[in-house]
Amino acid sequence: MDFSLNSEQSQLRESVQRFVERDYGFEARKKIVALPGGFSRDHWRTFAELGWLGAALPEDVGGLGGTSIDTMIVMEEFGRGLVAEPYLSTAVLGAQLVNVAGNAKQRQDLLPALIAGELLLAVAYSEPQSAGAADWVEAKAERTRTGWRLSGRKSQVLGGPTADRLIVAARTAGATDARDGVTLFIVEPGCKGLVRQDYRLIDRTPVSGLVMDGLEVGDNAVLGQVGAGLAPLELAIDHAIVASSAEALGAMEQAMWTTRDYLKTRTAFGTTLSTFQALRHRMADMLVELEQARSIVYRGIAALREDDPERRQHGVAATKIHIGQSGQFIGGQAIQLHGGIGMTEEYRIGHYFKRLSVIETLFGNTDLHVQRYGARLLDIA
Repeated sequence: MDFSLNSEQSQLRESVQRFVERDYGFEARKKIVALPGGFSRDHWRTFAELGWLGAALPEDVGGLGGTSIDTMIVMEEFGRGLVAEPYLSTAVLGAQLVNVAGNAKQRQDLLPALIAGELLLAVAYSEPQSAGAADWVEAKAERTRTGWRLSGRKSQVLGGPTADRLIVAARTAGATDARDGVTLFIVEPGCKGLVRQDYRLIDRTPVSGLVMDGLEVGDNAVLGQVGAGLAPLELAIDHAIVASSAEALGAMEQAMWTTRDYLKTRTAFGTTLSTFQALRHRMADMLVELEQARSIVYRGIAALREDDPERRQHGVAATKIHIGQSGQFIGGQAIQLHGGIGMTEEYRIGHYFKRLSVIETLFGNTDLHVQRYGARLLDIA
């Protein structure tokens, strides 16, 4: 697979880089994160105007017809600037889910509005007992005369506090861990029978917990086909895992270069810290880890092109595992090499470590994917 960028992708990278450098300095970001909803609506409109929201969506819904590589370009640059806008939840997870699961009408109703920046989506699939696994669904959807009645709980819904539509996974048939019987529903956030509990993660990312009790929706709320929601959900999550891995790659690289610059200016015993051999060795270890992480992100992008779902998930799990470990190593080293200032809220390096720690837990943590990766190896053997 050729990972060299074409001219359009190079221009995309340059445009995102210019945005981050111009509009996402550390002080500017702190003000943005403190806004209601945790992001800038003006920036979101800019994303729409520049075509970033539809970069990897097909042209028949108004997208640019790009690939997962385009998404990774955007996410890596966003990682460098710790961009807080809900690109991952809406333009990756939500958009890919509607694109692969929705019927023709649903795709035309939702995706053009999303690409125009007029619609924010959030996907509610994770539950308190699921540990981020998509195939563990306890929430129920029961048939009524006019549609469906949903009940159950959802946890850590990315982008939930500001979403215009929620896509909720609920079980219409089968046991809690059965692959068949999972159905996706498009839900209005203000529906009767739905209680949303908003909170923020350690990096200030807004998320929601949902409690559904007697939430009634019509048949037209079903996204795609009844009972066939798990496969498209897993595909969309795999896209989001690789996208967040690219974001982590950008964050790791920026954390490493920020640490290098600090060591070159901070003095001790009459010389800069960068002259100490032990610290230079630790920087070298960070660089090696970063380049290994870059390679595994490429592995994840390639895995998304696999037609076999098991092979795709195997490759994505490998990416998730390595990125989680690399993020903790590089982030931890950056904190230690900065000393006490690295622990302060006022200095940027700690914010990179917080974001890397959150990415490690998104869509199932490293331990979950190690188990899945190991199970796949046993099946192959």
